[in-house]
Amino acid sequence: MIRVLIADDETMIRAGVRAIVQSDPGIEVVAEAADGREAVDLVLSHRPDVVLLDIRMPRMDGLAATAEIRRVAPDTAVAVLTTFGEDGYVSRALGDGAAGFLLKAGDPRELIAGVHAVAEGGAYLSPRVARQVIAHYGGGRAAREAAALARVEELTDREREVLALVGAGLSNADIARRLFLVEGTVKSYVSAILNRLGLRNRVQAAILAHEAGLPEAVDT
Repeated sequence: MIRVLIADDETMIRAGVRAIVQSDPGIEVVAEAADGREAVDLVLSHRPDVVLLDIRMPRMDGLAATAEIRRVAPDTAVAVLTTFGEDGYVSRALGDGAAGFLLKAGDPRELIAGVHAVAEGGAYLSPRVARQVIAHYGGGRAAREAAALARVEELTDREREVLALVGAGLSNADIARRLFLVEGTVKSYVSAILNRLGLRNRVQAAILAHEAGLPEAVDT
């Protein structure tokens, strides 16, 4: 059972997110918070597997709360809930350790998939969020795609296959099942990819995969 904490200052949003994620029998909402400070406190008392965290909240915003949660509870994954127009905030959250970026008004199936992905150690970006983040970094789409493709050309065929699945939001265990590999082997591939491409974490790897168009070729 994946234990989830929802943090958003709007009661209706919390109710909607709760209804969606609890439609999955493998997910349980253990607490709700109306601001970032309360979210941090509830993480310490409930130790959830995943926090679904709004960016704009009183007392402590989602960016500060993400960094604090990652500091005090490193085993808890944070997925940021965003709306269109907040791509700059999403970009900043990358450096604070968020593992997922999901649209509040997106497909409910994406929300559930994102919870599972980050709970299992993966990184999940809603495709539309990924496009926003890539656009925010600047440069034309064609130029960024060409640059990303040039970078991934450094990888072996198998490493590119693994990177595409990371971009699609799969965890190491999911990738192992998909490619008929041992999970430890997948972990080694991911580490090699991060080192070779100079990436800090799976989220940066997922963004690069989206820039190169790799996840579009994955049938998840």
